[in-house]
Amino acid sequence: MARHPEYQYLDLIEHVLAKGDRRVDRTGVGTLSTFGAMMRFDLSDGRFPVYTTKRVFWKTAVKEMLWFLTGQTNIQSLLRENVRIWTDWPLDKYRRATGSDVSQEEFEAKILGDDDFAKAWGDLGPVYGKQWRRWVDAEGKEHDQIASVIQTLRTNPASRRMLFHAWNVGELDQMALSPCHMTYQFYVSGLGAEGSKSNPKLSLLVGQRSCDLGLGNPFNIAQEAALVHMVAQQVDMEPGELVWVGGDTHLYLNHMDLARELLSREPRPFPKLRLLRKPTSIDGYTIDDFEVTGYDPHPPIEAPVAV
Repeated sequence: MARHPEYQYLDLIEHVLAKGDRRVDRTGVGTLSTFGAMMRFDLSDGRFPVYTTKRVFWKTAVKEMLWFLTGQTNIQSLLRENVRIWTDWPLDKYRRATGSDVSQEEFEAKILGDDDFAKAWGDLGPVYGKQWRRWVDAEGKEHDQIASVIQTLRTNPASRRMLFHAWNVGELDQMALSPCHMTYQFYVSGLGAEGSKSNPKLSLLVGQRSCDLGLGNPFNIAQEAALVHMVAQQVDMEPGELVWVGGDTHLYLNHMDLARELLSREPRPFPKLRLLRKPTSIDGYTIDDFEVTGYDPHPPIEAPVAV
């Protein structure tokens, strides 16, 4: 019997716990870190790699991916979807700038209720979505990297240039957080010798410079898998494989209990994903289009976010 693919994640956690390099990091929390990691997940037949050793709130992860795809950079639209994972950074900035001890709930309520306040304090700078959909070159021309990739998948699926990325050196200092998952490269297998489509399968390799194993990676894997399913549907292909590559791959020192609890649990079968409709473009998906069945994870584990 094949080994459960989630053991790739658990083995990585175990390796970091045993051999990780202890480091002082940007947040001041400290990490155990390793450099260079890879995981591969089969996405065929609707497979959806949502980890099971703790509950992953996959809807929140997919909503974040859908937000990236809109090109938006303000947390107001995320909060309208009840997604709070980006609030920490603008909240911290607001508190530092004003000396206020406003609670997260109060801050989010002001973002939702006051468009001017949201414009002033809710924007994250030119983060992922801006670079993916509206990268501005030296001449001021905007480039929609997502649309370009989808067009190439339709017209030249054997291309080695089907990628998009977010590491815009000239705008890094304007971002609330520099991009962690940076490069996304697509690959189509099942093409004939002349490039004809016999049974094309779409795979994706994601390069991530910095990976928070405890909280970030479970979200990233789920949302990146969802992206493959969406793009594959748009270009009339089947999902193939998600290949994830990590640079500085780490556990925060305040996530040690989380890590040990994960290692004590046995993975359960991954769920299946079905897209309920095919929108006219990649821009048309909503969370209601995702039907996930068979997800039976272990209970969630609470752990703090390092800002």
